[in-house]
Amino acid sequence: MTDTELTGDLFLRSPEASVRFIEPEAKPEALIVERIRAGEVEAFDEIYRMFAPMVHGIVLSRVPREEADDVTQEVFIAAYKNLSSLRDANAVGPWLAKIARNFSAGLFRGRRQDAELTDEISDRRRPENEANEIMAVILRMPVAYKETLVLRLVEGMSGPEIAEQTGMTPDSVRVNLHRGMKLLRKELGVEVK
Repeated sequence: MTDTELTGDLFLRSPEASVRFIEPEAKPEALIVERIRAGEVEAFDEIYRMFAPMVHGIVLSRVPREEADDVTQEVFIAAYKNLSSLRDANAVGPWLAKIARNFSAGLFRGRRQDAELTDEISDRRRPENEANEIMAVILRMPVAYKETLVLRLVEGMSGPEIAEQTGMTPDSVRVNLHRGMKLLRKELGVEVK
């Protein structure tokens, strides 16, 4: 049996045939990206559902809460328009995280990052005021801590999910969460034994 008989016409493609090969260890999101690139525009909804909490958390750690939803939408619009610049479809999460960080930084550059606490927010009798106070403290923290804390506490992502979607190492996420929680407790006056 000849090689051609064994492989069929697997390698006998016309020059016009343009086939994109995906790494054998392609992540599910990489396959979705390839579907979008192949013209299945609706597949972008799957990317949105997969990464919206991560993008929203990153944005929320950098912009005022009332603007976070709109900025999140703008990030996904920018991502869709620039999908051709994504080099590694397996890295769509870190790519979206970078767009969210850059977009938020550029959009809100020069704005004051830390909001002052008002008497209303200081009133701890109402749960929403406690949440506002906690969020205000988080937003005054270093970027690495506030981003991972918002993704964990607000978006409900686990440490491994944060690492996988943002492209950070699990150890970095664990350290940032640990140090961030320690600083948050200190700032809120919560004693840890």
